[in-house]
Amino acid sequence: MNELKERTVAEIVSENIKAAHVFKKYGIDFCCGGGVSVAKACEKKGVNIEALSADIAAIGNNTFPSHNFNGWELDFLSEYIINTHHVYVSENIPLTLQYAEKVAKVHGNASPELYKILELFKIVAAELHSHMQKEEQILFPYIKQLVQVKKTNSTMNVPPFGSAKNPIRMMEMEHEKAGDLLKEIAVLSKQYTTPDWACNTYKALFAKLEEFEDDLHQHVHLENNILFPKAILMEESIAN
Repeated sequence: MNELKERTVAEIVSENIKAAHVFKKYGIDFCCGGGVSVAKACEKKGVNIEALSADIAAIGNNTFPSHNFNGWELDFLSEYIINTHHVYVSENIPLTLQYAEKVAKVHGNASPELYKILELFKIVAAELHSHMQKEEQILFPYIKQLVQVKKTNSTMNVPPFGSAKNPIRMMEMEHEKAGDLLKEIAVLSKQYTTPDWACNTYKALFAKLEEFEDDLHQHVHLENNILFPKAILMEESIAN
């Protein structure tokens, strides 16, 4: 129990991704805000730490994530993020926008928050499109080069951006911005709760928005808490 209190949220989720579902249940951020201790996260959210600890323990000592992300090579992890999370975002933005536009058009007069949800999701879509391009074209190729240099003990040229820390800092800021926008959508939608009279498209929109937020949480977790810190350490190791 005391050990759990002192460890960070990110550490626990890195070891077992299923713990993310527990933190989400209690409204605790495990991606952008995962660097704080469990005790501080519970205090900030007014969460009963004994109850949360019991839920973490219930996952089971022999329960392991379906993928050992923490043990993967960084080039492989980068490809996984692209093929899983970047592809998910690219494929689901158009459908979600279609739902949001239709629902706002039909129900926006009665529920004006739907217009705001549409506006916010358009910003999220544009932000993530630009963000993923920068990762795929600049940062991830550099991380893959780091892996090869480390394996072959060859020389690494200094990149135009100086150090991995610079694009990583920008990516983390963009993660936080996208996360904040989706949090605002969650509040406006009353945590994706549809009214009793909601049509199927209305329900589909809120279900898709919740799914989109869940995917982004894992996406950001893999980058902020595993890929980026390890890339910085690898770069420093090569430099030394």
